[in-house]
Amino acid sequence: MSETQVVVDVSRGVARIELSRPEAANTIDLDVAKGLARAARRLRDDPAVRAVLLTGAGGVFCAGGDLKAFARSDDLPALLREITSHLHEAVSELVRLEAPLVVAVEGSAAGAGLGLVSAGDLVVASESARFVMAYTAVGLTPDGSSSWFLPRLVGERRAMELVLTNRVLDAGEALDWGLVTSVVRDGETAEAGAELARSLAAGPMQAFGAAKRLVRSAWTRGLEPHLAAESEELARAAGRHDAHEGIAAFLEKRPPCFDGM
Repeated sequence: MSETQVVVDVSRGVARIELSRPEAANTIDLDVAKGLARAARRLRDDPAVRAVLLTGAGGVFCAGGDLKAFARSDDLPALLREITSHLHEAVSELVRLEAPLVVAVEGSAAGAGLGLVSAGDLVVASESARFVMAYTAVGLTPDGSSSWFLPRLVGERRAMELVLTNRVLDAGEALDWGLVTSVVRDGETAEAGAELARSLAAGPMQAFGAAKRLVRSAWTRGLEPHLAAESEELARAAGRHDAHEGIAAFLEKRPPCFDGM
């Protein structure tokens, strides 16, 4: 069941979501998609969540969709519509959280796994991590937000190359292209991701959320409307406790203590 294949734990402000289907390379079937959507809704409604860490069990992040399950289906189009309805709900909810989303990648991130990577705010990858779209290799098309995020992260030409050729990116290339934030030694990814999430959880979550919205919306509106949004978000932030605390801490040369920690 999805409760065991998508494991959620919340501790000290950090929510850890683990894809826990290592015997199948953490591939996404209907149960996993439903589990991800349920996890995302839970985090949306939990005010204690100040940062999210998404990872995979068994030394692999996510090898994409479960092709074995697809092959068993009597109505594959209907199955994929149902799977993506839940997967896309999960992506939308996670992306729109005020809490930053950290993705920790060991092993492969393929297909929808690459979509989940692309949706992260910050991504930590192991040296041996590999990234590939893989959809067109089996006659399918992208899902999981990859065709929306990849052009914004790496540019349209590079995104098109990944989609059409199924070129495999190693961790170094993914870092150079802007797909991942940092690369660490194999075996250190989970702790590096957790450390980053804990650091973010101690920060000003409402300011993080507003900053995320500004960055993401910059692609969809003109300069002057965006400048107006910057001004409004800044004024809102200035009226919150976190801004007063942050400024006071800076002037007093001490670490800030933001709300919730």
